[in-house]
Amino acid sequence: MKFELEKYHRNTSNEELVNDLVRVSRLLKKDAVTIDEYNKYGIYNASTLSRRFGSWFKALDKAGLQKTRTLGVSDEEYLRNIEQVWIRLGRQPRYDDMERPLSKYCASAYAHRFGSWRKALGCFVEFVNGEQPSYEKANSIKKHRTRRSISWRLRFIVMRDDGFKCRICGRNPAANPEVTLHVDHIIPWSKGGETVLENLQTLCSICNIGKSDLADSIEGQ
Repeated sequence: MKFELEKYHRNTSNEELVNDLVRVSRLLKKDAVTIDEYNKYGIYNASTLSRRFGSWFKALDKAGLQKTRTLGVSDEEYLRNIEQVWIRLGRQPRYDDMERPLSKYCASAYAHRFGSWRKALGCFVEFVNGEQPSYEKANSIKKHRTRRSISWRLRFIVMRDDGFKCRICGRNPAANPEVTLHVDHIIPWSKGGETVLENLQTLCSICNIGKSDLADSIEGQ
């Protein structure tokens, strides 16, 4: 086997670099290209473009492409995006799952923010498990100890415990992307129900509307 040095691209023009970046975006049929994607499909190395134009973002801008990571995004926004992808898939997201349109942010953005994709998942699990309230079941109308609104972390715990599917009909977004899941108070808030794990359940939008209609019908009798 004959070994050869890789081509040295020192004299490559800016136009050639930009054109290759555009070529990769068209190959992937995406309006943004990550560093990992370019290194896999590009002729050159992403570090070459970053050095030439000042940063990877500036290289993308030269090529008329979108940024692959949104600046100014908070940790909670990143973690909430994981929650939404997890619910859609009905399972723990993998590195390759974190692409549009399923995910707002790519896995490499998580690796940049949290150190690695695995660490990002670990932060998400810790963040979610950090809000698992204890409670006493509300059996009668009384002064509420909790707010009516359900935090997204608690909502995720409820959906996870229900297998990311409707507790009544079993429909779920993983099998049918048109299904929307809600988290519902089992004992209605108006009847003294608290916003605690044991008083919450996962319902699809259709069953949740049906449950509301049924409650209104019973109250009207």
